[in-house]
Amino acid sequence: MVEYVSQDGRHRHPIDVPLWRCPATGQPVNLTPGDGLDPGDIDTAERSVWRYATALRVPAAARVSLGEGLTPLVPTAYGGGWPRIKCEYLAPSGSFKDRGMAVLVSYLKSHGVTEVMLDSSGNAAASLACYAAAAGMTARLMVPGYTSPAKVAQIRVYGAEVELVPGTRQDCATAALRLAEAGLFYASHNWQPFFVEGTRTLAFEIWEQYSFAVPDNIVIPAGYGSNLMGCHLGFGELLKRGAIARMPRLFAAQPAHAAALHAAFQANSDIPVPIDAKPTVAEGIATTKPVRVKENMAALRGSGGGTVAVPEDAILPAMHALARQGFFVEPSSAVAGAGYEMLLADGTISADQETVIVLTGNGLKSTDALMG
Repeated sequence: MVEYVSQDGRHRHPIDVPLWRCPATGQPVNLTPGDGLDPGDIDTAERSVWRYATALRVPAAARVSLGEGLTPLVPTAYGGGWPRIKCEYLAPSGSFKDRGMAVLVSYLKSHGVTEVMLDSSGNAAASLACYAAAAGMTARLMVPGYTSPAKVAQIRVYGAEVELVPGTRQDCATAALRLAEAGLFYASHNWQPFFVEGTRTLAFEIWEQYSFAVPDNIVIPAGYGSNLMGCHLGFGELLKRGAIARMPRLFAAQPAHAAALHAAFQANSDIPVPIDAKPTVAEGIATTKPVRVKENMAALRGSGGGTVAVPEDAILPAMHALARQGFFVEPSSAVAGAGYEMLLADGTISADQETVIVLTGNGLKSTDALMG
């Protein structure tokens, strides 16, 4: 039976009433563990994340899809090694967020939710605006005032209401929480477990593209860490089921100017660690107080991976280096490329290992970063 479970594991709630946090504790909620899938469970005729429908716990009749998923996994030479690039930036709204949003919006639609709100650095807001439009929902999106104009324009063209919030990314989150307290349904990708239910498909897809095996390492740009958590859950289910023999090591790459998960990992903490944050060109993954530190730390430690904090002056060069090989991504994604180089340089990973670099956001969202 699928249920919501509070972060401390002490409270359970049915999923027939959409929640964004535990009513008893105010903590985030997770879903009870899934069962994964076998190769024969994949619907190969389905060209979206719903090819893994047997592992997605959402009613089939409620599905909202724009063909998200099935992004290329491209071998390349980069940074002194031979990684494979997972091109998540080719999703319908231009970011990996579409995996989670397709599943989350489908779940909310199945329970009669018609108006949604979230805060975002830009990509999640664009993704929710996109999928809300496809589902016939009304969306109100709150983004920091410094958000890339291209992202703001994208959100608006889907027909969503956009509010530019002065201050930091955390100020934006605080403003959204006030609206949620007032009763507007909070479809936050950072709080909603059905969003992570969708990001699990990244693990399933890499497994399928590796001919039902796994790489040695996966380097993921991380802010709040939903891709990191999704990979941990997805690969963990496959391991428990016996579909893979081992977990890949998961690495979170963050900008050094806003590396909250890195700080928590270094401090061996399961709660946010205070950091001295500074502005960063990697605006899409800049956060000082991630919601699910415990789950992210479990992903990093449980896989034998870790974190890497990328200096600010290494981010745009990595963006250009990736573009020179045909991968046009925003600076937040390029952090993963720079992180891969650093992990190679310090010997954490080796060039002869199978490594996947996940590139999450399209470069067209941040052309302003190229004009300075």
